[in-house]
Parts: sequence; structure tokens; C-alpha cells
Amino acid sequence: MTEMIQATRPSVDTDLYADDVIRDPYPVYQKIRDTAPAVWLPENDLWAIGRFDDAVAALAANEILISSKGVAANPRLNAITTPNILMTDAPEHRPLRKVISQPVMPTGLAEVKPRIQETAQQMIDTLVQRKEFDGMTDLAQILPLTIVSELLGLPEFGRQNMLKWAAATFDALGGDNARAEDAFPTIMELRAFCADDVRRDTVRPGSWVARLFEAVDEGSIDPSLVPMFTRDYIAPSLDTTIFATGHLMHQLGNAPDQWEKLRANPALIPNAINEAVRLESPIRGFTRYAKEDYDVDGVTIPKGERVLILYASANRDERRWTEPDRFDVERKVSDHVGFGHGIHMCMGAQLARLEMRSILQVMVEKVARIEVGEPEFELNNVLRGFRSLPMKFVPL
Repeated sequence: MTEMIQATRPSVDTDLYADDVIRDPYPVYQKIRDTAPAVWLPENDLWAIGRFDDAVAALAANEILISSKGVAANPRLNAITTPNILMTDAPEHRPLRKVISQPVMPTGLAEVKPRIQETAQQMIDTLVQRKEFDGMTDLAQILPLTIVSELLGLPEFGRQNMLKWAAATFDALGGDNARAEDAFPTIMELRAFCADDVRRDTVRPGSWVARLFEAVDEGSIDPSLVPMFTRDYIAPSLDTTIFATGHLMHQLGNAPDQWEKLRANPALIPNAINEAVRLESPIRGFTRYAKEDYDVDGVTIPKGERVLILYASANRDERRWTEPDRFDVERKVSDHVGFGHGIHMCMGAQLARLEMRSILQVMVEKVARIEVGEPEFELNNVLRGFRSLPMKFVPL
């Protein structure tokens, strides 16, 4: 009977987490969008939503497509998930998010903006003088690693391992494959660190994590949530911004006409950032669990099944965007889902935008032309980005 039911489902026979699909996912996303509003992926044992309007609606349907049963595409991680901000539902989600998001709200960002701008200025001044450099390690990683690790206020061991822990977290959130399996020991290391080594006396006073202990004192959160919220700060605050910055540099280097438009009109900088995130979404997508039957434009996702909402596919949906595969700094793209949508929209989006904006604001005054070579992709189940990106700045 189960086989008969599955045979009637619109399906696409592909493994979204296979190496070749990670390297070039867009033909598969196109096939998913063309097949149906929601398609069954037998290789991954879940549904996928790839069209823009349907993805937005699904992300807003948080009372039916819930997060509290995990957002991974593999059952093992969902089974061991402990409460955190990404995996809570309303009404519990809002007060917890209010506590953890305070540092990345406008007031909090105003405090760190001068430091970010100063670091961006020093970085670009140095890179302009070099014949060539790696756009990932020498540019994209600098602000997140310098600023975020400083803001978190972690003990030294934590600062040294943040990138490793973040990458493993996203690998484990993907399909049930070797990459996810290999990530589990690293995730356990992160959990042990947050549980045992993150204490009032080991974190920097005034830091983001120190504020969590202050929230405990104020009665805003339970003490048991501090380790989980510390993980919430560590995991998403680095790779996503790093990869988005790498994509931004790559797109501008491959489209010199767009760089000229940006130099001629720096007011387009925020738009260019949104366009880069739309075109190459750093997070491919997260799953939700269907608490009830859920209709996707005539296709029913049955109660008790899991659905992957593909941000990266939705952001290239030709139903929403004209010439969706083209990078255009003048495109109006404020409604893309590269940072998610709804109650789980990325808390650090404004910090990421501030970091990228600070870089571009210096570049338009210093760089005449951006030259990029062939990037090397990082193979990660959920993230899309480069391991390395050969670059050169031609100075003004």
C-alpha cells in the first residue's frame, strides 16, 4: 500500500546531497520546480518545495510545518536535537529569540559598526597592495573571524574551533550520508565545550555569551538554555557570511559592468548584497515536519512527513524573477529568501549585511577592477560556498 501511495506522488529521482549535485545543484532545482509545486525525493525520503511563492507560504505556515521536531534532513540529528532557537515553535520561539537576538538588533550593531568599518578599511588597504590573494581566507573570513569571535567572548579553545564546529553543524543538518556521519564527533565536541567550558568565569565580560548569563539572572531564560544558545551563536554566524561574501566577490569579478555600476552609484551596494545572496544562497534549505496535512498548490504533503524548503531554488524561480540566473545589482530583490522568511528568518542577517556593506564601501573608493580565478567549492551538505577563490584587485 505504501508503495502505491508513493507511486502517485510527483517525484524526482535524485540525491540532493550527492557530490555532483552539491557542486552544480541548479539543474536539479530546475527539475524540481518544473515537476510540481512539491515533489517527493525517494533518495532522501522527504518532500521538497522549490518554487518561490510556495517556499514563502511554507515558511510562513509555521503552525503546520513545525520546527520543534528538528530541521535536519536526516533522522539521526533530529532525534538528538535539544531545544535551540532554530528548533522551537510559536509561542515559545518569540521570547527566546528576543533574548538571543539583542546583540544583532540596531542598537547592538551600532556599538560594533565602527570596529567593523575600521577592520574592513585595513583589510582592503592591505589587499590592494598585493599582487593576488585568496578571496576566502584573506578577505571573506577576516571580518567574521575577527569581529564575531571577539563579540562572542569565548575561551580561546572555542575561538580556535568555531569554523570547524560551524561547518560540521551544517553537514549534519543535511542528508544521511558519510559527510553527516563524519560531522557527529565534531558536533559532540561542540556540545561538550558549550556545556562544560562556557561559564561565567571563562567568557569575556560584556560579550554576547556573558549577556546570556545576565538573562539568566534576570529570569528571562532558564540556565539550561545557555549552552544551546551559545551553539546558536557559533554555528550560523561564520560560514554563512563568509560564503555570501565569497559569492559577492565572485559575481562582481565576473561581471565588470556590474562593478562599474556599483562604483558609479554606491547607493546600489545594499542591493548588490541582496542580489548576491539571492543568486547564490549560502544555505540551500532546511526541513520542516508536517504536523498536519499541508497543501502546496494542489499537492498534499501528508501529516507526519518531512519537507525540505529550498531557499536556493526559490531564489532562482523564473516565476518570480526575470532572467533569474543573471547577476544584476539594479534588480529589486528585498523579498528573496536567502536569509529565510517568517519567524525563523536569520537573526544575523543585518550583521552579515553590515560586514559586506563595509567591505564594498571601501572597495568602491580603492578598487578599479576585480579579477577572479576559478573557485574551489567546499563540499557541505547544507552550505554552498567556496573553499578558495583566487583574486586580485586592480587599484584606482
